[in-house]
Amino acid sequence: MHATLSAAPAVLAPRAWTLPIEGMTCASCVARVEKALKAVPGVMSAEVNLATESAAVRASGAVELAALSSAVEKAGYVSRSRPVDPARNAAAVANGLPDWWPIAVAGLLTLPLVLPMIGALFGLHGSLDGWLQWALATPVQFWLGARFYRAGWKALKAGAGNMDLLVALGTSAAYGLSVYLLLAHAGHAMSDHLYFEASAVVITLVLLGKWLEARAKRQTTDAIRALNALRPEVARVRLATGDVDLPIDRVQPGVLVVVRPGERIPVDGLVTEGSSHVDESLITGESLPVAKHPGEKVTGGAVNAEGLLLVHTTAVGAESTLARIVRMVESAQARKAPIQRLVDRVSEVFVPVVLGIALLTLLGWGLATGDWTQAILNAVAVLVIACPCALGLATPTAIMAGTGVAARHGILIKDAEALEVAHRIDTVAFDKTGTLTEGKPQLVAAESALGDRSALLAASAALQSGSEHPLARAVMESAATERVKVPGAAQVRAVAGRGMAAQVNGRELRLGSARYMLELGVTLGPLQGRADALQDEGRTVSWLADVTTAPRLLGLLAFGDTIKASARDAIASLQAAGVRTVMVTGDNRGSADAVGRALGIDRVEAEVLPENKAAIVADLKKSGATVAMVGDGINDAPALAAADVGIAMSTGTDVAMHAAGVTLMRGDPALVAASIDISRRTYAKIRQNLFWAFAYNVVGIPLAAFGLLNPMLAGAAMAFSSVSVVSNALLLRRWKQPGVR
Repeated sequence: MHATLSAAPAVLAPRAWTLPIEGMTCASCVARVEKALKAVPGVMSAEVNLATESAAVRASGAVELAALSSAVEKAGYVSRSRPVDPARNAAAVANGLPDWWPIAVAGLLTLPLVLPMIGALFGLHGSLDGWLQWALATPVQFWLGARFYRAGWKALKAGAGNMDLLVALGTSAAYGLSVYLLLAHAGHAMSDHLYFEASAVVITLVLLGKWLEARAKRQTTDAIRALNALRPEVARVRLATGDVDLPIDRVQPGVLVVVRPGERIPVDGLVTEGSSHVDESLITGESLPVAKHPGEKVTGGAVNAEGLLLVHTTAVGAESTLARIVRMVESAQARKAPIQRLVDRVSEVFVPVVLGIALLTLLGWGLATGDWTQAILNAVAVLVIACPCALGLATPTAIMAGTGVAARHGILIKDAEALEVAHRIDTVAFDKTGTLTEGKPQLVAAESALGDRSALLAASAALQSGSEHPLARAVMESAATERVKVPGAAQVRAVAGRGMAAQVNGRELRLGSARYMLELGVTLGPLQGRADALQDEGRTVSWLADVTTAPRLLGLLAFGDTIKASARDAIASLQAAGVRTVMVTGDNRGSADAVGRALGIDRVEAEVLPENKAAIVADLKKSGATVAMVGDGINDAPALAAADVGIAMSTGTDVAMHAAGVTLMRGDPALVAASIDISRRTYAKIRQNLFWAFAYNVVGIPLAAFGLLNPMLAGAAMAFSSVSVVSNALLLRRWKQPGVR
């Protein structure tokens, strides 16, 4: 008997695609493309962005790119079947003629049609011959306006409608009415009652509006273009045979790269030789150059100032910090904010409703007055003014501008949802160590029982000279700063759980805890009061004793974590903005309370186990607060994920950054208040844009339906609505960090 074994089919990992979509003009297009992509078997999610003209698709590994492109094309649009580069795509300009040439030609052909109207304002009466009007209007309608017919036809075939369909129907009605009147009156008698100028002006204005809109949209991707421009094309690699220039894509981790003064650093790495100052402003938002010495990290894209650096490469290409920043900004700009989903639902029914209103306007005016010419013009005005493109642009342009300006100031926002939620934050929970404090102990007090501080520091440094313990490093740094001569030590050994022992200048010295001193029989009395006061401030106290003959106390050392220079102002800024502050730390109560008092924090939670940090965040949320958690360590990751918005310091661990919705590119607590401020301003722009986008239609459509707007004014209002929405979003680019000039 033989058993037949069949291998289980391999499960393919989900894949993410970013597709360029051509031909979208309004929110209705967005809804239709999303619907088409989601209908492809295996697609888990699809988010289409009108501002970036792209679709972010997440699908099972079995889905092919060709299937997605085919679905887009069946919906009436074009996908180039390759990943999109938003910065390059946004900056692309048609080859040959400038991209404004259709507007210029349309303007030249339309101007003679509107000159009689302009002249009438000054008492000059006259009109062009009817056939001349037809000759001028026809190329505008069918040559320069062909894009509206093509896109409108595709929408009709897909069983839906869009802005192009509305423009095509409206201008065709005005043009067709004029041709009918021209033929009916032999081309002359009614020349001053033709409406060729209405159709030509509408098309010209819509073309102008779309050009201005595209030009403004390109400015929303300035942040990505600026970041991409930081990528050097060539790196100078040091080989055994000498230095050689290599394309950056041929540079591998582990090689040594030479960076001369004034050059951009081409890779992420560690400085192995040389010292210099590095300008990281476009990456971290830090305005001042940062000193770099051997052993310190440098980031690709930063500018080396005055010194020659030799850098050991740790990351290049897609794994570099700069590449990750660009991906994060692109992802945030491509994602859809929750409020946009409401707009999408409205846009799905918008065009059919407008077509219905236009039909009612036509029949109502025609049947009520018998003036079918006026009825057609009023219906045309309804079709033209009811452009849903402003609705489609209102949210994404504000998101793009907001995430762009945040990136320039060292704040990376992972997705649009984090940006939208952040405006509601009313409570910020901070980790202490590495977030509000520097995260490394420093010697804050050295009290000698014999009155000789330098001798105490020298003896302590001698015991710790070979140790890598953080407290030992703090002692050595203080000795170096104060230029204390450190003697040699012999028989250095660690006493488990107690401290250090060594022989220094023939004396047996011991350094360690109070428990260790008591075991050695050392009396702490002379300095016990001072030690108690330091411990109440949250300091860690170590004792130094000489046990050569009779045990004798030499002094104490107190260590503390220094509060970051900007932490006080950061807490004050948050409280001034109505945000409550909480500190959640695993440190002892004395240390936590001392930092809390120094910073004026509203609530302090001390001695919290890592797994309980998330529980405290959850309790804050249950009380009705919208909570942001700020941290930098692995132990902060659960709390960052549990918060409404997680904010991670990039100076911390990768785990923390992956769990957070916002990453601060420099360890500055002041950026927390800046993140919330950017979010509030961005959300305000979204609300303003949506108000104006809806207001144009709520006010404009009834005016057009009641005959109070002619098609030309309707066309101008429609074009202005899109441009004003994008321009309003671009005002975010002028944002400055509060308190920074």
